[in-house]
Amino acid sequence: MTNIPPSLTGNEIRAKFLNFFEQKQHKILPSASLVPDDPTVLLTIAGMLPFKPIFLGQQTPEVPRATTSQKCIRTNDIENVGRTARHHTFFEMLGNFSFGDYFKSQAIAWGWELSTEVFKLPPERIVVSVFREDDEAFAIWRDEVGVPEKRIIRMGEEDNFWKSGATGPCGPCSELYYDFKPELGDDHIDLEDDSRFIEFYNLVFMQYNRDADGNLTPLEKKNIDTGMGLERMAQILQQVPNNYETDLIFPIIKTAAELADIDYQRADENTKVSLKVIGDHVRSVVQMIADGISASNMGRGYILRRLIRRVVRHGRLIGIDGNFINEVAETAIELLEGVYVNTREREQVIKTELQREESAFLATLERGEKLLAEVINKLKVEAKTEISGVDAFTLYDTFGFPLELTQEIAEEQGITVDVAGFEAEMEAQRVRSQSAHETIDLTVQGSIDKLAEHIHPTEFLGYHEYQLISHIEGLLVEGKSVEKAESGTKVQLILNKTPFYAESGGQIGDKGYLAGEDVLISINDVQKESGFFVHYGTVERGVITVGQKLRATVDKACRNRVRANHTATHLLQSALKKVVDNSISQAGSLVSFDKLRFDFNSPQPITKSQLQQIEDLINTWIAEAHPADISVMSLEEAKGKGAIAMFGEKYGSQVRVIDVPGVSMELCGGTHVNNTAEIGLFKIISETGISSGVRRIEAVAGASVLEYLKVRDEVVKELADKLKAKPEEIPERFANLQSELKTTQKELENLKQELALLKSDSLVNDAQSVGEFKILVAHMGDLDAKSLQTAGEKLQQKLGSSAVVLASIPEEGKVSLVAAFGEKVYKDKKLQAGKFIGQIAKICGGGGGGRPNLAQAGGRDATKVDEALATAKTQLIEALS
Repeated sequence: MTNIPPSLTGNEIRAKFLNFFEQKQHKILPSASLVPDDPTVLLTIAGMLPFKPIFLGQQTPEVPRATTSQKCIRTNDIENVGRTARHHTFFEMLGNFSFGDYFKSQAIAWGWELSTEVFKLPPERIVVSVFREDDEAFAIWRDEVGVPEKRIIRMGEEDNFWKSGATGPCGPCSELYYDFKPELGDDHIDLEDDSRFIEFYNLVFMQYNRDADGNLTPLEKKNIDTGMGLERMAQILQQVPNNYETDLIFPIIKTAAELADIDYQRADENTKVSLKVIGDHVRSVVQMIADGISASNMGRGYILRRLIRRVVRHGRLIGIDGNFINEVAETAIELLEGVYVNTREREQVIKTELQREESAFLATLERGEKLLAEVINKLKVEAKTEISGVDAFTLYDTFGFPLELTQEIAEEQGITVDVAGFEAEMEAQRVRSQSAHETIDLTVQGSIDKLAEHIHPTEFLGYHEYQLISHIEGLLVEGKSVEKAESGTKVQLILNKTPFYAESGGQIGDKGYLAGEDVLISINDVQKESGFFVHYGTVERGVITVGQKLRATVDKACRNRVRANHTATHLLQSALKKVVDNSISQAGSLVSFDKLRFDFNSPQPITKSQLQQIEDLINTWIAEAHPADISVMSLEEAKGKGAIAMFGEKYGSQVRVIDVPGVSMELCGGTHVNNTAEIGLFKIISETGISSGVRRIEAVAGASVLEYLKVRDEVVKELADKLKAKPEEIPERFANLQSELKTTQKELENLKQELALLKSDSLVNDAQSVGEFKILVAHMGDLDAKSLQTAGEKLQQKLGSSAVVLASIPEEGKVSLVAAFGEKVYKDKKLQAGKFIGQIAKICGGGGGGRPNLAQAGGRDATKVDEALATAKTQLIEALS
């Protein structure tokens, strides 16, 4: 009988890992945000991602050794969550990293020491894999550590050779597996057997650089990148059958089970899957919102929305009605508030966002159910018995409607679902998602990648310089590296030093020009790519070549405008916090030459009164001429002074602080005025909602205010001329016009209803007797919906025990329908107007409903109105005979 390692809580595992490497001279660094400082990746998907610039050689490490517990999110295998023992969207990756310091021998020795002495895993339960060609690692495991050869498994490049992409840093891996069934022996070990083995620790030996031809060159500085899955180690040490039943996730599952009145241990497999999905996804959404992500239909916001919807959907599947997600989220917050402090700090924001998204999606689900009913009715009309995979996937992807619920409802109607077609659509989406979002690319794109091997990152001197002499280090045309470019060519330039600000932190890149002897290049944009400032422009005169010296000059007027707008953005955030709510946080911004845009988290619109207070307060600060002090200090010191950092931004140990004493203090790398008086004026243009829980203010500052007011003044003058009124009389004149229009519209409506009654009187004699009832089905021309309803109601009253169905086409292509039924019709014959007219409207591509005695419906296909009326008449005769 082999030994069983002692049980540890998830928090104890995390602490022991970090403390172990701290004793090995590693600096414990905090987890980076789930929003990476990397445009190629939507979310932080691996523990090493925050160190990408170091591994690329683009950033000098502050310490030679580091260790972290990094929160990560991956969604490329989202359909496996809850169905396998170890797939998650949110997970914590424990890692130790060496930046050109120690290498293979020490990494292996410490990995073994940590596993066997700290976590006390029995050596006979550990199997090691190495890259098949890595004889060095094999020898270290066998000769230095003492692992038997049979328990060192050589594996191919696909499994045990890490690479970032086609080119760039790469190297062999060595993985540690825990053996749940060591009694099966060491012969014919199959590490793919996940019922026996679980990989818990991966050591990456980053020792090569791969070029475009696939050639491997040893790196001058070799790096170590490791990852130990916290959830997997918890499963091993807590001796549970899967990661979900560890103390890291199971308390969330237990909360959900209690809300559904379910005993998890006695639940069927499908119910357990739903509970696991809830447990996993709730951890994800809580941490995403805590890091400043808001639900939307794009990018990481869409991922958040999709996860929330899956939680709600699986809640319905296990019988939870109505809102419940915040009760489960509270458990997730309690579990991680001691590890990631912003979890509790952002509690209100988290719960507000979840409540809003959950309520909206519950309504969406109802719409999905109605759409499914339409799909089924259409199939019946077409005499078909299978819902297509495309329709089933549309229900799932657009409305969040689960396939299993589609199947259940369809089965009740004697209809099947093309599951194979659904899976094909799902796989197509999965491929698109993986290719778009879930790869870590450590290479600099295109030709800049090659240039990076020979040149240093651009030196930016633009905070204090508007003009300087520089030389061209890189020249690209249409993304390809060239040696020269002639007049008329659009180019991308990399200089050794520059005064041009590159787009960053919401501020757009500078404009200006580069000039030399018989040479002129206009610069219209500057972008930053992995430390290089790429200047986009056009050669206006002459021929330029690599190495050429040029005078770089920033357009000072544009720079001054953007400086005013950027500082005004800081004042705006401060004013919002003072006037509206101190918990308001930035969700994005744009600072351009002509205006500024500020996005922020707020569940409610800002009132007109509050907007005026904000505008007045900012203009007061401007008039008070506050100095803007700019300094560089440590991140810890800046936070200690109360500087605001934007959620989702990654900051180094040294940060730039923009301090307007007594008004605003923020971390920011942008350009700013020296004194608020330089801004001149501030004017809010608009305040709108851009997504659920996110508002946007657009404003102008400085010279742009005068331009904005000039346009408004011209509009007011034009209106005054047309209305023959003074500017101050315009509001009253418009009020009078609106009142006159309202009176005219009411008179027109009365006339229409009188006309409808006249038309209806002429139809009384057309009623048909069916037993003791009378029925009337008629087309009323182009009557509007309200008049049609009046006519239907009056006709039914005149006819007594009757059923009246009327139709009209008030607009081209539109159909209006009304059903008015007498009391005996809907009580004795159980024929309700709402249900009846709703089914008839579907013939015209629409729907509707209402009360048992009176109901309205609409349709989109006017060509089907005669068919709809004929069907209505037939059904009324059958029902009332």
